[in-house]
Amino acid sequence: MDKFIESVSKIFEETFEKLGYDGIFGQVVFSNRPDLCQFQCNGALSAAKAFKKAPRVIAEEVVNDVKGNDIIGKVEIAGPGFINIDVKDEFIVDYVNEMSKNDKNGLKPAENPKTIIIDYGGPNVAKPLHVGHLRSAVIGESLKRLGRALGNKVIGDVHLGDWGIQIGLVISGLEKKYPEMPYFNEAYEGEYPNNPAFNIRELEEIYPQESKLAKESEDAMNRAKNITAELQNGRKGYVALWKQILNVSIEDLKKNYHDLNVEFDLWNGESDSEKFIPAMVEYLKNNGYARISEGALVVDVEEPDDKKPMPPIIIQKSDGASLYGTTDLATIWERMEVFSPDEIIYVVDKRQELHFEQVFRCAKKTGIAGENVKLQFIGFGTMNGKDGKPFKTRDGGVMKLSDLIALVNDRVKIKLRDSEEISFEEKEETAKTISVSALKYGDLSNIITKDYVFDLDKFTSFEGNTGLYILYTVARIKSILRKTDFKYSENLIVKPAGETERNLMLSICKFSETVEMCFEQKAPHKLCEYVYEVANTFNKFYHENKIITQEDQVRKQSWLNLIYLAVKILDDVLELLGINTLERM
Repeated sequence: MDKFIESVSKIFEETFEKLGYDGIFGQVVFSNRPDLCQFQCNGALSAAKAFKKAPRVIAEEVVNDVKGNDIIGKVEIAGPGFINIDVKDEFIVDYVNEMSKNDKNGLKPAENPKTIIIDYGGPNVAKPLHVGHLRSAVIGESLKRLGRALGNKVIGDVHLGDWGIQIGLVISGLEKKYPEMPYFNEAYEGEYPNNPAFNIRELEEIYPQESKLAKESEDAMNRAKNITAELQNGRKGYVALWKQILNVSIEDLKKNYHDLNVEFDLWNGESDSEKFIPAMVEYLKNNGYARISEGALVVDVEEPDDKKPMPPIIIQKSDGASLYGTTDLATIWERMEVFSPDEIIYVVDKRQELHFEQVFRCAKKTGIAGENVKLQFIGFGTMNGKDGKPFKTRDGGVMKLSDLIALVNDRVKIKLRDSEEISFEEKEETAKTISVSALKYGDLSNIITKDYVFDLDKFTSFEGNTGLYILYTVARIKSILRKTDFKYSENLIVKPAGETERNLMLSICKFSETVEMCFEQKAPHKLCEYVYEVANTFNKFYHENKIITQEDQVRKQSWLNLIYLAVKILDDVLELLGINTLERM
């Protein structure tokens, strides 16, 4: 199926061309004043500059030509030359009937599908997920789902922080707690244990203790650095222990991400790129890209048109150690070698923009990423408290993500207390689903790059653009369909009887265009705006019409078919956002 808007645009593009103007001026958009018209074509104003004519003169030519078209209902000129357009109800009805028969609601797969890697998540092993990990996880998951819905091969990589001084700190703490473990005995030659003697909670306690100690004690810091160096040089006991730390951490992370409805295809980490670093360094040296600066190996990435200084990227320190830039560059090297992607997208805190600008420039300048490979940094803002500062616990610490979910869950349970739709036994699981959905929707409904305030009252409200409002609307529609023993019938949506019914149809028709636009612009918040629009137009329609008791059976079946399509759209959009829906609330 063509997008709804394309069918309308095509008429005006052909008309502009027929009249001797460029067809691009005939592009049509949904009106931002639906009280005045359904669509707008503003091309006459642009064409006026190009063809030295008054815009109203051009608009009049276009309007006179399209009058009487099979699709166009009302067309008139407004202001200096805007063309306001309504389409015929028959066209709208035919389109929604076609959508209702289509498994993908009319969404067309990309003509040239791409291989895209999305790097999102970025947790450190041996540390709990905190509120800062929420944005990366839910934004990246939504972009992955959007890309796949359009037929692209999209690979999600969690990219663990599993290599560096934090591992040295954890191993140091484990040695103090479990000195009898064989990992610390260099003379040990037997098999290392299959099952770890520690759990994730112990690891999460050890890291902050050792980190604090290392900041206060030079000896403790040097100890951690030495352990890290020995690990990276392949000391058997440390490597075996590191693998156990990874296994324990990843098992816990998978559970936590699963609870968020976030799934990764790759569980790679910084350590996976280590084996590519020697070859990459030699490549940079042999091809003249790298130079020595104050003992360090660097690559210049400054460009002539830079308006402010751009420091070179450090590939190796004077002692031969690698940095984050090295592993990130080697990760691109690895991804190009293994997957040959068309795009690599990084969903990362916006404060890392300079770092990734250096990495991307280096990858392009040196040919590590091919000329046609798109590297994109999507920097997200922070979740803040009502004081405008990053969201913290009451004692000022970084809040664990599990504690944040529990906070929302407690509020949701209170709201569900009087629900008659769900049994007492269901309420616990229902509250959990709603809590995660409310939190994710609250995050995704904000522009990615902006900081936003975590507002518990707003996020758990049944009114306004919130997850609970959307979920309740879905449950309401499903309840109507259950009560009427609805069975879908093809081509049984008929001409709308009123404005709210027509508006619901028009909102539904925007599905394909919205999904494509949201992925192209990497803007999940616009998907939230769309799902809110559909929910809103349904609820207005619902309050004006008695669907269940409607006596006209043709009209009743049409309405049921229409709201069935509406709930399909709502379900599918929420699925693209990584949000689960409920049958009842």
